[in-house]
Amino acid sequence: MDTQIIQVDEQHIQINLLRQAGEIIKAGGLVAFPTETVYGLGGDALNPDSSRKIYEAKGRPSDNPLIVHICRMEDLPYLVKEIPEAAKKLADAFWPGPLTMIFRKSPAVPTETTGGLATVAVRMPSHKTALSFIREAGGYVAAPSANRSGKPSPTCAKYVEEDMAGRIEMILDGGDVEIGLESTIVDMTEEIPVILRPGYITKEMLEEALGSVREDGTMMSDESGQAPKAPGMKYRHYAPKGSLVIVDGEEARVTAYINEQLERLRREGHRTGVIGTDATIARYRGDVCKSAGSREDENTIAKELYRILREFDDEEVTAIFSESFDTAGIGQAIMNRLLKAAGHHMIHL
Repeated sequence: MDTQIIQVDEQHIQINLLRQAGEIIKAGGLVAFPTETVYGLGGDALNPDSSRKIYEAKGRPSDNPLIVHICRMEDLPYLVKEIPEAAKKLADAFWPGPLTMIFRKSPAVPTETTGGLATVAVRMPSHKTALSFIREAGGYVAAPSANRSGKPSPTCAKYVEEDMAGRIEMILDGGDVEIGLESTIVDMTEEIPVILRPGYITKEMLEEALGSVREDGTMMSDESGQAPKAPGMKYRHYAPKGSLVIVDGEEARVTAYINEQLERLRREGHRTGVIGTDATIARYRGDVCKSAGSREDENTIAKELYRILREFDDEEVTAIFSESFDTAGIGQAIMNRLLKAAGHHMIHL
């Protein structure tokens, strides 16, 4: 299969190009497209064959549910059995935006899209190209991140092409994404809504809108043996090819420990890498040392994380160490992704 790559511009929507992409979806094909979080791999959410194609293209376990993307609030009732008042409040506050909500699904949504579950995850992205594309595709687009399963999610079209060329019909290249981490996921089927995956919309922001939310007990821990209720809950995700270890502790001790390990691993023949910050990166002696930004601006760290992990793959780094990051605000989402990328291998000094 030849994969067509189309340049798109969020500031100058070319509806004819998006209509062409939408026709591919309607015909049962797959199109990768930019959102404000990461690139999504889109198929017709109401077509079981399209969902099966998404799993096949990604190499994704079929019990890992897909997120259905919509472009209008009035399309939500077709997908779900009921819309709780709490969900209406969150939609008013954060849609369009980087928030996914889980509802009890209607019969219209095939279980192939929901990973066999009786619930459906729904999001309305804020990216203008994404919204127009979803509309042209019929209004209901199932879309996990547009990467091979387990690899870091793509934040630019280059890495979508690397993973998906020859597997899908089209890639809409909209340049670099804005946020760089997947959406926050909140389960609205519980009496008190439960955060299943942290993201740009933080617990504090959700509490301001609702008054009370809970966090899933396994959100920052190793995967459970249960079937995942939302994307990213069970399987190893976001991982570079090389091994990744997170080191937590006082700054000077972290730097010293990582440098000791870098020296040892280099003697063993490894090409080493480090993820640090603007304030610390010059102190490391790895082969490839990359700053994710400043701790005073964790939004930048979130945006840079997946790009850095992908670049380590490009540069054939085989052993990576990362500083840990605060768990307040979006730092919690950063650590959630880092822990999964590292297989929860974290050293406390």
